Amino acid sequence: MEAAAAPGRDAPGSTASQPSGCGKHSSPERKVYMDYNATTPLEPEVIQAVTEAMWEAWGNPSSPYPAGRKAKDIIKAARESLAKMIGGKPQDIIFTSGGTESNNLVIHSVVKHFYVNQTSKGDTGVHHSPVDGAKPHFITSSVEHDSIRLPLEHLAEEQAAAVTFVPVSKASGQAEVDDILAAVRPTTRLVSIMLANNETGVVMPVPEISQRIKALNQERAAAGLPPILVHTDAAQALGKRRVDVEDLGVDFLTIVGHKVYGPRIGALYVRGLGECTLLHPMLFGGGQEQNFRPGTENTPMIAGLGKAAELVTQNWEAYEAHMRDIRDYLEERLEAEFGQKRIHLNSQFPGTERLPNTCNFSIQGPRLQGRMVLAQCRVLMASVGAACHSDHGDQPSPVLLNSGIPFNVARNALRLSVGRSTTRAEVDLIVQDLKQAVAQLEDQA
Repeated sequence: MEAAAAPGRDAPGSTASQPSGCGKHSSPERKVYMDYNATTPLEPEVIQAVTEAMWEAWGNPSSPYPAGRKAKDIIKAARESLAKMIGGKPQDIIFTSGGTESNNLVIHSVVKHFYVNQTSKGDTGVHHSPVDGAKPHFITSSVEHDSIRLPLEHLAEEQAAAVTFVPVSKASGQAEVDDILAAVRPTTRLVSIMLANNETGVVMPVPEISQRIKALNQERAAAGLPPILVHTDAAQALGKRRVDVEDLGVDFLTIVGHKVYGPRIGALYVRGLGECTLLHPMLFGGGQEQNFRPGTENTPMIAGLGKAAELVTQNWEAYEAHMRDIRDYLEERLEAEFGQKRIHLNSQFPGTERLPNTCNFSIQGPRLQGRMVLAQCRVLMASVGAACHSDHGDQPSPVLLNSGIPFNVARNALRLSVGRSTTRAEVDLIVQDLKQAVAQLEDQA
């Protein structure tokens, strides 16, 4: 669920005014969108790619006639673009409906593989569970997206799996590598840690986690235990920093289109798909996507995702530099207007890397709960945390509480996430908007 409507991009030839952040707007009703971690508008090049595919590649990609062959070629090119964006191989990319499906596909594949190996006959025993009747064990963090947390909780409730939710450090905001390793059991099959948190922007130590798990897997192999796989949800990190599957060392990586100015579909990277790393389909049908995700491919959306990936590959360094400049300016302006003692920057943890675009902060004071402040804003479009939690009432974000932010501070939190086209002038506008919102609430006290 989105907290506010995302700004649009002008289609080719359009002269309609759009909300700020995506074009000029002179109306007194001007709005400034700063919820880019929730969703992003489509880039004009992405819209063009989608439109062209709708016109020219409407055929079934499995069909031999021209429109079908055109669709197949577009899908192939998009797969190559996604692979290039993350430093992987095209054959290791499968398209999905979005991040939620990709995450669920990883989790349910691991469960399926565990039980298939446990009950297989004629096996040497190397892949058997070390304890009869045991369940696959998962390790994740306490600040993961719901598309990781909820399926794992459901599996635990159904007694189909065991799960350890490792708390993040209150000093770093990260899931600590030693804590993850300490949670490993003989039945552990997957470690899933997001690459960057959607609310705080904290970047998790995924490369070190992968390195430590790889070393541990050598010991497990000697003991006759199967390896532990590593998955990261890279939804928030892509397009904001360098993402390379070789550097990360992961077996699975989730890609989400609408976080990178693309359409609302996704993809999943699987290292050595079907060979080094096994995947079990959740759906069965026509055999598309190497039988791992059947169903006639959504060619126009795949074309758009491919173009979005191409833009990230070409421009991510410029995107990162611009967003960091704007985010830093935003934090400077907030502290200048409200005072350093009154502004608590919830996403700043000393020595911890964070996304260049994310500013999670609280304006301290009674009656200044995040939702109340946003309700008084006339210009700013943002959220108090994850947009999909926008109906949770006045309860503070569990992510902030788990990260050590005090209850009364977390209750006042706002998450502002800037985008590729956000300007300093827009920052000035929303800071003044926040000032008038706070003044109005304090006058009512």
